[in-house]
Amino acid sequence: MEKISVFDMFKVGVGPSSSHTLGPWRAAQRWLKELAQKVKLDEVEEVEVELYGSLALTGKGHGTDLAVMLGLSGEDPVFIPIPRIQEVKQQVRTSHRLALSGKHRIIFNPEQHIIMKGGETLPEHANGLVFKAYTQGNLFNEATYYSVGGGFVKKAGEEQDFSDDIQLPYPSQNGEELLAHCRKGEMRISDMVWANEQAWRSIKEIREGLLKIWQVMLNSMYQGCYTEGTLSGGLNVKRRAANMHRKLMGEKQFKNAEAWRAEVKKRPNDFSNILKWIGCFAMAVNEENASFGRIVTAPTNGAAGVIPAVLMYYICFSGEDVDEDNIVDFLMVAGEVGTLFKKNATISAAMGGCQAEIGVSSAMAAAALTECLGGSVEQALMAAEIAMEHHLGLTCDPVGGLVQVPCIERNSMGAIKAITASRLALDSDPADACVSLDNIIKTMWETAKDMNHKYKETSQGGLAANISVKMPEC
Repeated sequence: MEKISVFDMFKVGVGPSSSHTLGPWRAAQRWLKELAQKVKLDEVEEVEVELYGSLALTGKGHGTDLAVMLGLSGEDPVFIPIPRIQEVKQQVRTSHRLALSGKHRIIFNPEQHIIMKGGETLPEHANGLVFKAYTQGNLFNEATYYSVGGGFVKKAGEEQDFSDDIQLPYPSQNGEELLAHCRKGEMRISDMVWANEQAWRSIKEIREGLLKIWQVMLNSMYQGCYTEGTLSGGLNVKRRAANMHRKLMGEKQFKNAEAWRAEVKKRPNDFSNILKWIGCFAMAVNEENASFGRIVTAPTNGAAGVIPAVLMYYICFSGEDVDEDNIVDFLMVAGEVGTLFKKNATISAAMGGCQAEIGVSSAMAAAALTECLGGSVEQALMAAEIAMEHHLGLTCDPVGGLVQVPCIERNSMGAIKAITASRLALDSDPADACVSLDNIIKTMWETAKDMNHKYKETSQGGLAANISVKMPEC
C-alpha cells in the first residue's frame, strides 16, 4: 500500500504549476544530486534537457524552462527569494552561462539546450523530461524523469517502494478502508491521520509544519489582495483580487497577514459579501501563483486557491470559534482525502484534465470543512464525493499554456462548490446516498482515460484553441 503523508500533498513552492514548474524543478535537482554521486560536476561541459508531451506543449506558459534552469542552478523553490527567480532567468538568457548547483559554470543557451518535443510523449506519463550531460562533446550521462502531478517526481522505470520501515497504524488505500478504521476506533478522520502522521514525525513537528503551511496560504491570500497590475505572458490578464478586496475592505492597510485576517472576520457576513470574499481569497492566491509567487500546492499549483479560500471561509464566516488546532485538523482531513485520489486515480491535469486538480482540491476542502463543522466521517466522505461529482469531465485547456484563463476563476468556483457540497452533506443522511467516494474516484479515473488528449493540459483544445495569444519567451 502506498504511504502518503499530508506533507506530501501540501508542498511549499512557487507558481505557476506543480506538474510543469515544481516537478521539473525537483527533477533537475534530483538529477544533479544523482549525477554528483557518479562524477564531479566540474567534469560536465554541457547539459541538454528535453521536454516531452504536455511539458513541451505548455512549457513556455507554465515556466517549465525557467524551472529547469532554476533547478540546475541549485536554487530551491521553498527558500528562493521571489525576486531571485527573474534574476536567474535574466542572467542565463543574457550571458548564456549557468552555474550547475550554483558552483560550476557551463555554457547554457535556453533556446538551444532546452529542447521542446511537443509531438512526442514518453511511455510512462504525459509529463516527461530527459537530462543529458556531455564532456568533450560526448554524452556520458542520461536520465529520464516524469512529473506526475502535485510536485511528485518519478524516475523512469522506478517502482514505488512500499517495503520501508514506516508502519502506519491505519493504512487506507480507499475510502472504504478509511471509513472502517474510523468506525472501529470511533475516530474522526483527523484523529486517524494524526496517528498515521506520527509514524513520520513528532506531534510538535506535525503541528508546527501544518501551521507553517497555513501561514504560507494566508500570506499568499494577503499578498494577492494587495497586488495590482497585469499578469505576464501575452494574455494581458488584469489582476482582479485587489480591486475586489478594495470594494470589500476599503483602503485600510495592515501590518501583517494575521492582522488582516482578524479584520476580515469582522466584515459584514451576509450571503452576497461571503460569496465575494470567497472569490477574492481564491483568485488572490492564483494570481500570485500565475506571477511565480510563493504558494502551497493543494494538491496542485493550478488548484492552490481552493483550500485556502474554504479554510478562510471556515475561520471568518462559518460562525465557529476556530483556533489553531481546528486549522491543523482541517488540513489533516483535506490532505488525507487528497491521497485517496492520488492512490486510485491522478492529481495531474496532463493525465486527467482539470477534474484532477480543481475537482480534487474541491473534494479535499469539502471533506475538511464538513468534519470541522461537526459532520460525521460518513458525511465528510459524502461531501468529498458530491464536490468531485460536479467536476467530472472538467477539461484542462489553459489559454496560451498559461495558468491564467480559465484557471484563476476556476479556483473560486471550486471553493464555492466545496462549501455547497459540505452543506448538502451536513443536511443529508449518507445511508441514503447512491454514490460513494470510491465510486466517484473510480469514475473520475475512467473519465480521465476516456478524455481526448487535447483536453489534458496541451492547449490544443477548448478555450485554448479559440483564443489567440502570443506565446511568451522562457
